[in-house]
Amino acid sequence: MSRRHRFEGLLPVDKPVGVSSHDMVSLVRTRLGMKRVGHSGTLDPFASGLLLICLGRSTRLVEYLHGFPKTYAACARLGVATETDDPEGAVSTTSDAWSELTHAEIASAIREFKGVIEQRPPRFSAKKIGGVRAYARSRRGEEVVLSPVLVTIHEIDVSSIDLPYVRFTVQCATGTYIRAIARDLGEALGVGAHLTELRRVEIGPFIVADALAPHSLPHADGIARALVSPLDVVAHLPRLEVSYEEAVRIRAGQALELKDDPPSADQGEHAVVFEARLLAVAVRDGNQVRPRKVFACD
Repeated sequence: MSRRHRFEGLLPVDKPVGVSSHDMVSLVRTRLGMKRVGHSGTLDPFASGLLLICLGRSTRLVEYLHGFPKTYAACARLGVATETDDPEGAVSTTSDAWSELTHAEIASAIREFKGVIEQRPPRFSAKKIGGVRAYARSRRGEEVVLSPVLVTIHEIDVSSIDLPYVRFTVQCATGTYIRAIARDLGEALGVGAHLTELRRVEIGPFIVADALAPHSLPHADGIARALVSPLDVVAHLPRLEVSYEEAVRIRAGQALELKDDPPSADQGEHAVVFEARLLAVAVRDGNQVRPRKVFACD
């Protein structure tokens, strides 16, 4: 691809199994000849699916993607628990008691995870203990005990059961570990379990069906079709259209005093728009608008 192309916005990518999220960012950076590339929401190497990669100045919009719910298709293997709660770890316990479970018992157990629940992060996770990642301490053979945290699971349903395998879908808030759900399902059923497959299919309004396959990265046309504009990245924020004179002030980092809008209008962060492009993300307080992040409209 010619390096004369300059892409700005969000690139949804369908990450394959066996590749880390960091590897995907490096691949995009190399293929596009860009330095400013970042992602929102890590996927483990054994997982596949939707990875949102921000390009250029749009890397400053990553924080606005964290609040979106995420939807996963997953598979748990009952009767085998691993040290990492996924297929990459050593087997820690086994049980044949899964053969005595009914589909109704499994479905009932998995429904208990819906709502705001306490979840213990996996020992092999990126959670920090004394400034050190839990997985680093675990790999050194240290005893790692992580305190439970509150997570939100909006929806969880069994897709199919072919014992000892249970396929399920989860829609959850950021911070939820799907492999911990598999682990806890096994514990609830008294047989142990680990996550064998994981695919992220949605992040808020973005779906994996619209994502770019890695082999399409060298092709500018494919990237252009998949690319989400900076303005559409923050489509969930209230919009504030500004005039040329107001745009000049915003670009200079100056606040605006709105005269015509009622004080009861939407408050908080807004997408400031000039000529159908994202000019800034600004904070509105009453009729005062102060730019927080300014983007050049060129």
